[in-house]
This record gives sequence, structure tokens and C-alpha cells, in this order.
Amino acid sequence: MIAQLVLTALSFAILLYAWMEYPRSPAVGLFAWLAALGGLYFVWVPSHATQLAALVGIGRGVDLIIYTWVGISLLLLLNLHLKLRSQMELITVLARELAIANARAGQFEEQVALAPELNETVPRHDGRSLARNKPGDAGGKRADQEEIERVY
Repeated sequence: MIAQLVLTALSFAILLYAWMEYPRSPAVGLFAWLAALGGLYFVWVPSHATQLAALVGIGRGVDLIIYTWVGISLLLLLNLHLKLRSQMELITVLARELAIANARAGQFEEQVALAPELNETVPRHDGRSLARNKPGDAGGKRADQEEIERVY
């Protein structure tokens, strides 16, 4: 009787997990829901597990439940593997984009360093301008500065 109560509590925990997981992954939520309901049924009516096991050619109901548990565990492992792989691909794309953006910014700053006469008018990659207003300068953009901003 104690084992039935413990297994019932665990089945209800799985039902709660399934209910919370369903919006994110309906297939996993539904599968966990069905497994928990099946587990609850077989916990309280174990003779039916034995009858079902005999129908599929397995000697005992406990063996059927263990085989089913192994199958479910493998499916969950596959699900976790696919999610991890998807996240790793996303990280790779983000790292690539960040590297390209940093390379472009570095290339831009190298061009500014090679042409010191443009240092006054070239905007830096973070949006701030390298220009320093000269005395008497109204702060307006020159034509070459507008061209550089348009290009970059």
C-alpha cells in the first residue's frame, strides 16, 4: 500500500509536469500525460498490467512497465538531444554574426587609422563621432562625412 501511495504521488508530479510542459511542447506534454495516467491505472489495478503483458508476449506486468519506461526514457533523451543541438546551432549563428560585426568594426577603425585626415569626420562603429568641433565650426556635417556615414 505504501508503494502505491508513493507511485501515485510521483504520477501526480508527472501530470503536473505534463500540464506545465504542454504549452511549450505539446507532443511531450501529451505523451507525459498519457504515461502518467497509464501509470496511475496500473499502480491501482496491477492485475491488468499482467494481463496486458501476457497479450504482448511478456511474462509479467512489471517487465512490461520497465520496458515501457526504457522506451519513454530513450524518447526523452532524444528530445533533449534535439533541443541541445538546436541551441548549439543558434549559438553558432550568433557567434558568427558577432564575429562578422566585430571584424567590420575593426576594419572600419583600421581605415580611419590609415587616413588620419578623415579622423575628424568619420563616425565610430558605436555610433559616436570621432569628429572634434574646430573653433568656428557650426557642427554641421561635411559632404565627405555624409558619404562615409552612408557607406557604413
